[in-house]
Amino acid sequence: MSQIRVFVVDDSVVFRRLLLTAVNGIHGVRTVGVAGNGREALEVIPRVKPDLITLDLNMPVMDGLETLRVLHERYPRFGVVMVSAYTTEGAQATVRALEMGALDVIAKPDGKDEGENANFLRDQFASFLTKFVGAERSCDVDLNAHEDRKVPVLSAGFFGVEIGRRMKPEAIAVGLSTGGPAALAHLLPLLPAHLPLPVFIVQHMPRLFTKTLAESLQSKCRIRVVEASEGETVEAGTAYLAPGGKQMKVSREEKGVVVVRITDDPEENHCKPSVDYLFRSVSQVYEDKSVGVIMTGMGEDGVLGLRLMKRRGARTIAQDRQTSTVWSMPRTAYEAGVVDIMLPLQDIGPELLRCIGC
Repeated sequence: MSQIRVFVVDDSVVFRRLLLTAVNGIHGVRTVGVAGNGREALEVIPRVKPDLITLDLNMPVMDGLETLRVLHERYPRFGVVMVSAYTTEGAQATVRALEMGALDVIAKPDGKDEGENANFLRDQFASFLTKFVGAERSCDVDLNAHEDRKVPVLSAGFFGVEIGRRMKPEAIAVGLSTGGPAALAHLLPLLPAHLPLPVFIVQHMPRLFTKTLAESLQSKCRIRVVEASEGETVEAGTAYLAPGGKQMKVSREEKGVVVVRITDDPEENHCKPSVDYLFRSVSQVYEDKSVGVIMTGMGEDGVLGLRLMKRRGARTIAQDRQTSTVWSMPRTAYEAGVVDIMLPLQDIGPELLRCIGC
């Protein structure tokens, strides 16, 4: 992609100006149009053919969620990034948009200085674009390409063959980024209420939004889903979602009790929370009695941690190309040789249940 073409949709003239300043300040990126509401955007977008669309949530005439729905029906090749305020209402709508297929969320600045606000937006957008450039999205995939590639897409029940030679898992660790909320909304409801182990999840997402995502997932699931808290004792049948803007790890304390640790340690792979950070601790605490799952997402976060888990005897799973919104994190893990089995999204849950004997 030589130059990334961006279309801005926002009903605020002031905020459109901020976004234009931010986007046009990034090398190799240019805006190709603006619109004040969804209906206006849908009239223009087919003509200018952007690579990315920034979409506000609260707009007159046609709001962001309805616009996103129509965009995905008519123009699935256009990537959409939601722009949302750090509010409870904004977080709820944003999580819904991510579950519907938006690629990512950029937080609206709340400062009073226009220059600082533009820089804040530019830094967020530049971070997203760093991962977006070169990422293989599912809508870009030619399913007939690479037919000669020996991808280890193994039949369901693969782990069942090894069950006698490997320890029964005591924990599942999952890492996701772009497309993750929708994938989690499919995966977690498949897990039974009596799940005999905990699930630890890192989903790349800003602060506030992770709490809302946990609440949204809880409403769909039989297991308990929470945004993880510092020091809480790990329990079976609970999924712990790393809070945005923090790092999450597990630690074995006195008498063998495992607790969650939430830290302010630095970013890893430009991510906070980081999948590598979580997976590394899971490899230390659970060793060969764990399963690592790397799913849809941009970038390379999780590969090093998955390598450590595999070295200690853990089972490792990656989501396949066809069902990933962006096949970058799973692909990198596969190419690094740290994936035991690659499965479509709909088969990951059943395989986990077979693996743990549910």
